[in-house]
Formats: sequence, C-alpha cells, structure tokens
Amino acid sequence: MQHTSLHDNEEPLAVLQQIGKGDEQAFRWLFQYYSPRLNQFAYSIVKVREAAAEIVDDVFIRFWRQREKAPAIANIRVYLYIAVKNSALNYLSSKAHRQITAPFNHIDITLSHNEAPDEKMISTELMHRITAAVEALPPRCKMIFKLVREDGLRYQDVADILHLSVNTVDAQMVIAVKRISEKVQAHFTAFPKKAVKK
Repeated sequence: MQHTSLHDNEEPLAVLQQIGKGDEQAFRWLFQYYSPRLNQFAYSIVKVREAAAEIVDDVFIRFWRQREKAPAIANIRVYLYIAVKNSALNYLSSKAHRQITAPFNHIDITLSHNEAPDEKMISTELMHRITAAVEALPPRCKMIFKLVREDGLRYQDVADILHLSVNTVDAQMVIAVKRISEKVQAHFTAFPKKAVKK
C-alpha cells in the first residue's frame, strides 16, 4: 500500500479507512507521520523525553486497539493532539506536578553564505534573543505559539486541542508576537548602526 505525503490541511481519510480494516502498514505510516510532532508536544508538557515517548506510544496503542472506530474520526490530527495532551496531563497529575511549560526547542534561521562577520554575529544574537523571548512567555501563551508556529496548526485546531476559543488563541498569539518583536527591536537598537544592514 502506497501513501503520498500530506499537506498540513489534509486529513488522511483513506489511511483511516484502511486502519479501520486492520491494515498494519497504514497504521505504521500514520505513526511515523505524526509521532515526531506529538513527541515534541508531549515533551513540552511533561519535560521528560522518555515519558513523552511513552505517552505517544500509549496513545497509538490505544488507537490501534480501537481501530474499528478510525474511519469515523473527522480530524485525526486534532484527535491525536487531544489524546496526547490528556495523557500528558494525567502523567503530571500522577507525579504531582502542577506547572506546565512549553520550551521552544529550535528556531530555524538560515544564514546567507554571503553574510559578513558582523551580519552573522547579528543573526546569532538575534536567534538567542528570539529564543529568550519565547522562553519568557507565559506557559499557555508559549504552548499556543509553539503549536501554531512550530507544528503549523490552525487557530481552530489549537482551540479544539486546548479547549479554548479561537479569539483566545488569536489574543495569545498577538501577545507572543508583540513580546518577541519587542525583544528583536531592542536587539537592533543595541547594535551600532554600521553593523546593521539596511
């Protein structure tokens, strides 16, 4: 069975139909497609890599055991994120943890091969500023920013996953972008004008 790659706004309906019929290859494809992002999401909640991986594995095991229900799932991505979120929160509850944090693990900033040393220094410092700004966001704001910007989820999907209104997601994104922008602006203000490419 062959599966083509999906765009972020497409749902693997044919794959779910095959899983509902007990197709193990379709299930493995679904696991390989979603597990990397779900592992990162689980880790953003529980802060333990091994636990995050176990949580995601358990979610997929439960999904396979109830595979006959797969074709009825309208949005598999939201379904899996909600399942992982609930399992992660249960893990925290069992361990008596109360604080949920969402680290931003990487920011992709590509440097041009033609950049001068001053420009590379600015880009490196800018990356650190952005990372620090994201780390300083309130936990819920940080998680929303991560889901939207890193995982590529729509505002509606994030709202469904976190049981929030779309307006709340939008407001939190405005706060996040504003705070990060302020950090970036402060960075450029701090550098000598001759070091900043106009």
